[in-house]
Amino acid sequence: MIPALLRGLCDDAALFPPGNAPLPAALTAHARYRDSAFAALVGPFIFPIPRLAELAASHPAPIEVVLTAPEGPGTVATALDRASEIAGVTVVGVEIAARPGQSAEEFFAELPAAKPRWPELAVSVEVPRDGRRPQFFDRLADSPYVAKFRTGGVVAEAYPGTPELAAAIRSAVTAGTPFKATAGLHHAVRNTDPATGFDQHGFLNLLLATHLALAGADTAELADILADRDGRALAQQLAALTDGETAAVRAAFRSFGTCSIGDPLTELVGLHLLPAALRPVPESSAP
Repeated sequence: MIPALLRGLCDDAALFPPGNAPLPAALTAHARYRDSAFAALVGPFIFPIPRLAELAASHPAPIEVVLTAPEGPGTVATALDRASEIAGVTVVGVEIAARPGQSAEEFFAELPAAKPRWPELAVSVEVPRDGRRPQFFDRLADSPYVAKFRTGGVVAEAYPGTPELAAAIRSAVTAGTPFKATAGLHHAVRNTDPATGFDQHGFLNLLLATHLALAGADTAELADILADRDGRALAQQLAALTDGETAAVRAAFRSFGTCSIGDPLTELVGLHLLPAALRPVPESSAP
């Protein structure tokens, strides 16, 4: 029931702002998603390394997790050792941020330390939104790593403008570097949050921008697509992609982290990209 364009698109980041779900509730909800008719939409459970002791104490049911390393590559090897001791937990990936001021040369020199011990892991590198960005892109090109773009947060400054995000997508596609996104993608389509007034990116906008970047669109054209608020038009263009175009888009844009699975699901049903028979599982309900 889940088309190829959307399979595994929504990583479960329920623990992160602005959702900040309690761990027991987040684990219960994730288990429900994995048992639902829309399970193929949902990716792994995103979990921060600093909270591993809490995960161990929760005695989780079998679950696939991606660990986030906000304090840099040097924390990953020890965290993977600790996670391997938690019954039921399978780590399938890590997402690693650079420390403040850490150069690309320093970051990538540290990065391979854990990879030979866990060669099956998917490793994502958060690309800084400052002057280090070009050097990080240079290092990511022809590497085994995935780029990670921060697309929002809890303050206005955390949201990149459409030209900045368009340039990032264009850089990744040109270099052949797959990418994922995190934070701020609360809705399918570009919108203004009525509570905060923040302009938020839409994940359908990112999917279509990725397709156009693969077709050779320039940064200005991509920025226009990222700014588009016509959800029906975006959905129709994405629904019209061929199987080959769909595969290329998802090979480039792997997934995005969302603190709510229900919101993307509801909006995808509303835009007729998912069948009406699918309905969200209440995220706070008991099994």
